[in-house]
Amino acid sequence: MIPAPTVHPAPFSPPRLGLALASALLALPVLAQDAAPIARVEITGSNIRRAQAETASAVQTLNAADIEKSGKSSVAELLQTLAVDNQGSVPTTFGGGFAAGASGISLRGLGTASTLVLLNGRRVAPYGLADDGQKVFADLNIIPLEAVERVEILKDGASAIYGSDAIAGVVNVILRRDYQGTAIKGNYGKTNDWDGRDARAAITHGFGDLDRDRYNVLLNLEYGEKSAIWNRDRAGRGAVGRSDLRDLGFSAQETLSGAGAITTNNAAGSAVNGNVRNPDTLDYYNRGNPAGVGFTRTFPGGACGNFTSHPQGDPGGGCLTDAAQQYSQIQPRQKNINFFGRGTWQATPALQAYAELNVYHSESRSSTTPSTVSGSVGYPGGPVSNAGVSLGAAHPDNPYFGTATRLRYLAADVGPRTSDVESTFTRFVAGIKGAVAGWEIDSALLYSQNKVSNDRDGYLQRDVAFALLNPTAANVAAASLNPAYAALPAGSLWRIAENAGLNSPALYAALSPRISNDARTRIAQIDFKASREIGKLDGGALGVAVGAEFRHEKTELQPTAGTERGNIIGLGYSAYRGSRNASAIYAEVLAPVLSTLELSGALRADHFSDVGNSYTPKVGVKWTPVRELALRSTFAKGFRAPSAAENGVGGLAAFATASDPLRCALGVEAACDPASIAVITSPNPNLSPERSRSYSVGAVWDPLPRTSISVDLWQIRRKNEINQEQTDTAIAEGHVARDPSTATGIAGDPGAITAVLANYVNSAQTTVRGIDIDARQRFNLGGGYGNLIFDIKWTHLYKWLRTEQDGTRRDFAGTHGNCDTSNCMGTPNDRLNLGATWERQNWRLSANVNYLAHLDNVLFKNDPDGCATHFADGTDSPRGCRIASFTTVDLTARWLATPKLEVFATVQNLFDKIAPLDPLTYGATGYNPLDYAGAAGRFFSAGVKYKF
Repeated sequence: MIPAPTVHPAPFSPPRLGLALASALLALPVLAQDAAPIARVEITGSNIRRAQAETASAVQTLNAADIEKSGKSSVAELLQTLAVDNQGSVPTTFGGGFAAGASGISLRGLGTASTLVLLNGRRVAPYGLADDGQKVFADLNIIPLEAVERVEILKDGASAIYGSDAIAGVVNVILRRDYQGTAIKGNYGKTNDWDGRDARAAITHGFGDLDRDRYNVLLNLEYGEKSAIWNRDRAGRGAVGRSDLRDLGFSAQETLSGAGAITTNNAAGSAVNGNVRNPDTLDYYNRGNPAGVGFTRTFPGGACGNFTSHPQGDPGGGCLTDAAQQYSQIQPRQKNINFFGRGTWQATPALQAYAELNVYHSESRSSTTPSTVSGSVGYPGGPVSNAGVSLGAAHPDNPYFGTATRLRYLAADVGPRTSDVESTFTRFVAGIKGAVAGWEIDSALLYSQNKVSNDRDGYLQRDVAFALLNPTAANVAAASLNPAYAALPAGSLWRIAENAGLNSPALYAALSPRISNDARTRIAQIDFKASREIGKLDGGALGVAVGAEFRHEKTELQPTAGTERGNIIGLGYSAYRGSRNASAIYAEVLAPVLSTLELSGALRADHFSDVGNSYTPKVGVKWTPVRELALRSTFAKGFRAPSAAENGVGGLAAFATASDPLRCALGVEAACDPASIAVITSPNPNLSPERSRSYSVGAVWDPLPRTSISVDLWQIRRKNEINQEQTDTAIAEGHVARDPSTATGIAGDPGAITAVLANYVNSAQTTVRGIDIDARQRFNLGGGYGNLIFDIKWTHLYKWLRTEQDGTRRDFAGTHGNCDTSNCMGTPNDRLNLGATWERQNWRLSANVNYLAHLDNVLFKNDPDGCATHFADGTDSPRGCRIASFTTVDLTARWLATPKLEVFATVQNLFDKIAPLDPLTYGATGYNPLDYAGAAGRFFSAGVKYKF
């Protein structure tokens, strides 16, 4: 058995190891010298150029025609529909997430941080905002669509060529190297509801002939914008965009009735007109209820009907609204501009100098529900419980005037919470490649950075809110440190609900100012690689490659002002910073030992200044017993070094959903279903890298000239996983903070959880096993009727098994878990892409079917707690505890009207399928984010492309 990669405290010596690797390669047996050279290509996962595209590793290739046939308007959208994206991806529609404004891919469901994204074979600076405050990833939106030549996806796991982060695989986006002429392209689209505008324009220009002029310059400029799609504009579309699901069988007590329900003694949601607590009985009543027990004042203007026409029916007497439907979005507003330029100079017949420049700028604006006044907050110093927020005894809007009373209020008068994210990505590469002394070399300098700013409105300053609602001496003293509050007239009060019109602009400016934070990531790198053929074996020339690289990485995310002390109600803390140096050397060999047998091997040595050394090998074999059949297999080890968010300086206080088994067992029904809680996580400088072993075995069979089938079984085992401590485990072990003042009258009730206290730890290991099937069939219809092409890509997960430190094992395949990795989208067993294309002369018509299998609505297989959500009658929800599968059909057509003019059109979600109900996910309201097409509805687009 090959030993696992090890970490050594002392740095390795690259020159010494390089000489050893080179000597080993040159010592391999060789035969006679090469015959005449043949055309060779370089495939992702190897630095050795070869004559055959199929290697021992499974590589999925999408060329420009495949991208066009998909009908997708960006590479990000296309990649996230692929069968190999097994959950955990970050869609651009995550407007309210930690990584708002970006888009990422998660191969094998192992998370965006374990999928390495390259541009022309080199790294890019990661997005400035880590997903869930932890997972650092590359933003797919930076890819200029019209400049893409092809996308190659290395599917068999770790790669000894690329080093850290490639545990789940590699996505290599290869852009055009040269271009002559000018092409302009424009397309425009809208949904069936005439919203969600998607408009894009691009111009590509190139000049210079490398053979004649010895230079070529390629320039590409693209602009795109999308308009918002609001939840409220999908009313009547199943559960899409709705948080009030009582008509589907849920009740107010399951917190699936929107906002404002009164659930039990000493517990209530936040109402648009305010729910208040009886100081004696601890029962909540709505301010607009004229029969509120113990009221010393009533407020006819505060009646629920004056604020909403939403259906009522809360047995507790709350005022119900569907705030998520009213204020939140299916798709945020976005616009971006993307520039890519490449210059190439043929310095000598053998050497070529090149330079590349990418500049990408995006702006997005997302909206969500107004803030509540009582949301608890986490920050590194501990949890801040806001459950005690009250209307003061003398507050004129207090129904218990004369006595302070707790308040649960949805601050609609402040407005929705909005987020404006601006991201600027730059990448510059300058290099030289060509032939030197029989070696093919490529060496370059790279600098890449991403800067992100996030401006937020609508969030409440805790100290100011408390003082304006209940101006006790302590509250006023705390708020007086805020200059905006100190400038208000003495005795200022925040009037709520029907009296909000009495508030001044200055009061709102103090209560809810614009808050901001900035992030920046940087990579500076120098690299060198060289390859050549040496001698000849029975099967052909022996190929060898060697390489080295050095890079400096630096990351900083500043905290949003106020979150460092827990002063922004409902907004968690996220901040980190760190830097490190990484150096590596690697070598590779491709040995066609027989005409039917090809062996390959690679070894990489990495040194990180913060976590030590890693040695990662990869070996592969391809056997071609007959021309039509190739058998292949690989084994590799990989690693992922911890990010600055995990081992740097900073911390994370976010929100998750979890039930409270202790209170549930005592009979507090509201505690039995998952509810939002704060999770406070601290970085850990002692983290070790994640380690992986990946295996694959497969076959490529071409039984007929126009038929191709590949089948690959694969497994990835990742250990030393860097995770937050499991939320439910921390709760079970009592690592929580509680607010005793929220206890009900039930004996022994300790009060609601305000925060779970956790750390990043090397805690678990995961085994993911599955199968990929890729088949293509082409028919020549004859008689001038053109060609018909069918293709299928299917990924099936046999298991997605996590083993915790205590030995607990949870298989998430086919379930709604694992929320830590999947962004609570679930882990479907099957994803399927079917395609059919008819080509005839200057016409091409394609139909694409995307299938996503059902999910069992449990947190993991055989969960003893059973279904994750329930209907009002206690039965499992959805029926059968199963979230339905989802299938869409997209249709694209292209017509080459003249040799220079092309017209195209697309219909996505042709049959207007509605996304099925998903009551558990937090990434969208009422539906799973992966079923976005079923939320937005049928989408039409059309465009033209003209070449000069």
